[in-house]
Amino acid sequence: MKTRSGWWGRLFGAACVLSISVAAAQELDEVLIVTSRLRESTADTLPASVTVLPRETIASAGLQHFADVMALVPNLNWSAGTARPRYFQLRGIGELDQYQGAPNPSVGFLIDDIDFSGVGVPATTFDVEQIEVLRGPQGTAYGANALAGLVSVRTRDAQPGFELRGEATAGDHGTAGAGVVIGGAPDHAGRLALRLVAQHYGSDGFRRNAFLGRDDTNGYDEDTLRARARWRATDTLYVDATAMLVDIDDGYDAFSIDNSRVTQSDHPGVDRQRSAAGAVHVNWRRWAPFEVRSVTTWADSKITYGFDGDWGNDAGWGVYAPYDYTSRYARHRRTASQDLRLVSARTVRDSGRLGWIAGAYALDLEEDNDQHDAASGADFRALASRYRATNLALYGEVDWRVLARTVLSLGARAERRDARYHDLEALSGETSAFAPIDTMWGGNLSVTFEQDALRTWYATLSRGYKAGGFNIGSAVPADRRQFDPESLWNIEAGLAWRAANGRWASRTSLFYMRRESQQVSTSQQLVPGDPLSYVFFTDNAARGRNFGLEASAQWALSSRFDLAATLGLLGSEYLGYRTGDPARDAALDGRDQAHAPRYQYSLALQYRDPAGPFARADIQGVDDFYFDTSHDQRSNPYTVVNLRIGYARAHWSVAAFARNLFDERYAMRGFYFGVEPPDFRDRRYVQLADGRLIGVTLDYRFR
Repeated sequence: MKTRSGWWGRLFGAACVLSISVAAAQELDEVLIVTSRLRESTADTLPASVTVLPRETIASAGLQHFADVMALVPNLNWSAGTARPRYFQLRGIGELDQYQGAPNPSVGFLIDDIDFSGVGVPATTFDVEQIEVLRGPQGTAYGANALAGLVSVRTRDAQPGFELRGEATAGDHGTAGAGVVIGGAPDHAGRLALRLVAQHYGSDGFRRNAFLGRDDTNGYDEDTLRARARWRATDTLYVDATAMLVDIDDGYDAFSIDNSRVTQSDHPGVDRQRSAAGAVHVNWRRWAPFEVRSVTTWADSKITYGFDGDWGNDAGWGVYAPYDYTSRYARHRRTASQDLRLVSARTVRDSGRLGWIAGAYALDLEEDNDQHDAASGADFRALASRYRATNLALYGEVDWRVLARTVLSLGARAERRDARYHDLEALSGETSAFAPIDTMWGGNLSVTFEQDALRTWYATLSRGYKAGGFNIGSAVPADRRQFDPESLWNIEAGLAWRAANGRWASRTSLFYMRRESQQVSTSQQLVPGDPLSYVFFTDNAARGRNFGLEASAQWALSSRFDLAATLGLLGSEYLGYRTGDPARDAALDGRDQAHAPRYQYSLALQYRDPAGPFARADIQGVDDFYFDTSHDQRSNPYTVVNLRIGYARAHWSVAAFARNLFDERYAMRGFYFGVEPPDFRDRRYVQLADGRLIGVTLDYRFR
């Protein structure tokens, strides 16, 4: 186990490097606006650790999905086991999977305020305006689904001006994509603006199934349709609406016995998701002291996820055949939410002395989940579960300018979650039912000190929470079926600093978090020789702590060269772990938490010539981390290099790209169990990330 000595010295030193030494650097874009808080604010004045990725960065550093730009966010990791990211960890906190148990995410995930927490696959990035990542508990604004933080994807608004744009991408590994955007105002008065987006993307998925002789069993097949509308009904009433349909039909054939990208499965899996969703934002400024804001959302996601349980075929197993296991999950998730708030017209940012917000929130979630496990084509486990939860919350926040340059913010939220669950094991006839009710609270107390127009300090004490839940399936012991809510206290301090000449900017935060009744997912293989008896369940592991640093900096080195850097340092440990297994508890007490790398960094050098040429190079690195709590297997540290070079004119651009240029082999998920006959010895198995991809993108604008 790595020593923890010198951690705070490292944090202080890194803070100095990224906050002070940037003075040696040499105009950056305008200050970014964060929209995912209760009230819009600039990133520099927000009393929280935040990363905002604008559309220019998403386009130049990414390709198709949020996964392509995640490495630009300090202390954000994800757990594979799926084709696209669905389970995120912020500051080492978050779920690793959802094979069993209620949907209960630690990291919130929104697309245009529509809740996709725990099913983040629809996060394609074509025509996205910006991505905001708020680290630390968002107990006042988002409550139970944002214990560790929030990811918010904002697509581009409808605008009155006419726009017609087309994009096409082609590359190796069967990569091909095309998208189109059309927008404008159909009425001459300009009160109504529309924006329509359509895109398709496909790729073979970087794997070859040697047994079936196919290259597409892990492939991507992704379609996005989206409509945005903005209606200025009157001078005091504004309405924004979003409707989207995202159809992800990806394969899932990512594990192999030899931990390579060549698979041998005879029943390759799938990772499909068809999500239809909508949102309506209403802003009514009828009364002078305040305005009324309403956000209504709904989403319907049908998810099919399956995999080959033995990762092989009977021909390959030879004398040990038949040895043939498959597993498939069919999920149907429906959400509807209503957020209604009153917002003071004056704020402390526009010379007001006091600003306030008061609101009420309701979320209704239904999820059906049917699991079918089969051996040699015959079902031996068939579990049908039905889940429904209703969250009701009241919240408020007050900003008070106590001194000319000092703002005090106080927020609080009270939330009640009423859940109902039942299931039926069709083959055994066994049933389970739970009806937990949790009452929770969170909030924040923040102080912001505006030292001058260029430097802003903040300190925040916040509390987040996450509802309790239950583990399902006949294999889970009766005394471990339910687990308690978790709470988290977070204290952090930070500095946002910009140069007077506008040529550099930095933001640095130090944080310490204490977790109480910490929820931790564990796993265990119950029956040797049955790879599908590897069950997952959640325990309360007493306590935990997470601490570290998050920093970002940008330099305008010259009129043509920009340099950007991010750094995340993270310390994490379990405290007083208890599972009922004394040996395992002792091993985990004080150990790093799962999927919590101790460092993550990114460096990006960008070149832009007014005559047309442009280029960008990204270097992204991640430390090793534990895959799980049930074993001590770790990933390997890795470094990935991405390149993009092209030429742009007023109405068109063309760019060649290379992602994972050096074909780095690194793991995003790992298990340790027995799957190979005859002795079924426990071994480490990993899902490798995608390999090198080389291609070209053409963009043309008709306007």
